[in-house]
Amino acid sequence: MNSGSDNGPRGTTATTPTTTATPSAPGTRPPGRPRSQEADEAILAAALDLLIERGAGAVGIEQVARRAGVTRATVYRRFPALTDLLIRAIEREYRDLDPGSLDRPDIDAMVSDWAGHLSSPRSRKLARRLYATVDDLPELLHAYHDAYGRHRARAVRAALERARAAGQLPPDSDLEVLQQILSGAALHHLATHPDTAGTEEVEAHLAAVLRQAGYRPSAVRAVPVAPAAPVVSAAPVVPAAPTTPVDPAAPVAPVTPVAPIPRRSTGR
Repeated sequence: MNSGSDNGPRGTTATTPTTTATPSAPGTRPPGRPRSQEADEAILAAALDLLIERGAGAVGIEQVARRAGVTRATVYRRFPALTDLLIRAIEREYRDLDPGSLDRPDIDAMVSDWAGHLSSPRSRKLARRLYATVDDLPELLHAYHDAYGRHRARAVRAALERARAAGQLPPDSDLEVLQQILSGAALHHLATHPDTAGTEEVEAHLAAVLRQAGYRPSAVRAVPVAPAAPVVSAAPVVPAAPTTPVDPAAPVAPVTPVAPIPRRSTGR
């Protein structure tokens, strides 16, 4: 009996087909458990919420995992270091920011927009938490500056430059110093006023600082004009009466002598 009669034609030997693995395309994730985008978002959102609520020093991987509803291993696989996790969370907060949207045509509109941001309780708390990390975790404040702060600073500076060019600020204004004063006023409001402050209150706070710096909203750039000559009112000219020409041959009338006035006696 031919053992190969059941697997192929008589006199041939059956062969087992082999499968060749197809190499993965460049840049694709190697085989394994797929990474969940939902888990990424949940972890970053939980990290930022805890940062706002408790401060950077009270945030840990275990607390983030519990808030996000994932395991600690899931967090560590994505963010081995807590600082990296918090930086990514800050960047995510401002990922949809369009820097051009902060530009405003004048100071009043710029102050109104800035005050709207500073009146948001979430924005106020986040700013305070981040400025508090300047000594221990300055990387967080740098991340905030790169993601948001530098764009706001550029918009404020542009509005100040336009105001000075329009004559609304003194021509010798030092805009760098004025911008630092405004930023200090914003931080002062964050530190000394409750988070229930409305947009109008913050706007009035910043506007008061600008007025002290010489800002005048209605000012118009003065154009030098040559002084006008003084106007003198002239008396009306009365034409002289016509004179009769003198005939040199005409006789001259004699002059009548004037009699002397007698002197009154004084009785002496």
